[in-house]
Amino acid sequence: MAQKKKPPRVGDHPAFRRCLLAVVLTLTALVVVAPLLVIAVQAFSAGIGVFLATIADPDTRHAIMLTVVTALIAVPVNTVFGVAAAWAITKFDFRGKRFLLIVIEIPFSISPIVAGVAYLFVYGLQGLFGPALEAADVKILFALPGIVLASMFVTAPFVARELIPLMQAQGRDLEEAATSLGASGWRTFFSVTLPNVRWALLYGVVLCNARVMGEFGAVSVVSGNIRGQTNTLPLHVELLYHDYQTAGAFAAASILALLAVVTLFAKVLLERQGAGRAGRPTLAAPQTLKAETLK
Repeated sequence: MAQKKKPPRVGDHPAFRRCLLAVVLTLTALVVVAPLLVIAVQAFSAGIGVFLATIADPDTRHAIMLTVVTALIAVPVNTVFGVAAAWAITKFDFRGKRFLLIVIEIPFSISPIVAGVAYLFVYGLQGLFGPALEAADVKILFALPGIVLASMFVTAPFVARELIPLMQAQGRDLEEAATSLGASGWRTFFSVTLPNVRWALLYGVVLCNARVMGEFGAVSVVSGNIRGQTNTLPLHVELLYHDYQTAGAFAAASILALLAVVTLFAKVLLERQGAGRAGRPTLAAPQTLKAETLK
């Protein structure tokens, strides 16, 4: 009896695959590659002198410095928060676990501008803590603390979202075995948990850092857009563009574009090492656990 011919699957036909590939490549060229090329070309359209003058301008240098300082504060704090949240959610059972997961997802579900406005109603002069902060002469909004808080809010989920699925897949067996062998909680974390999630952790840190440096919406609300004082690099690009300094705006934007390219390469490198969803790090073998945890 002749074997019944199976119906072709969607995408098996060569013509369909070519069309699909053409659509993907065209959209990639128009949406991703073309804007980056325009930034690179326009940044040097007025000559290398204008490009260097823009980068050397005091306002630009201050914007770069403020962006870096914000990242140096926000990224480590969110890294600690992400690790702690992921560890608590995946390794312990407690009331409110589902609620904590929902709270972690909130920054992804609301607009960054809405978050900035919310900070105004909390820390502004007419906000919840505004009068008390003013009486204590503590300035949150339109200063570095407000910029850091807004950046921390929009980037809070990045590290936790990378760690939680991986740590859930790994389970609790290794940590419980280490504890039963006499390892303390900190020793278990540094010798068992952290080595098995290190690439996913670095992956989340890279994404968090890129988002902090490129954040615009929430920071634009809480910073006040004060030239040379509270403008981060994305805000400074907008300021230059509104001042009709097109070449200068693209020169400053090229720094952010370069950051995006570096982030992309770091992402690919970490994925090859087993970070994120592209791969899973190899768990320590149970027979080697005792030696690892009790060294």
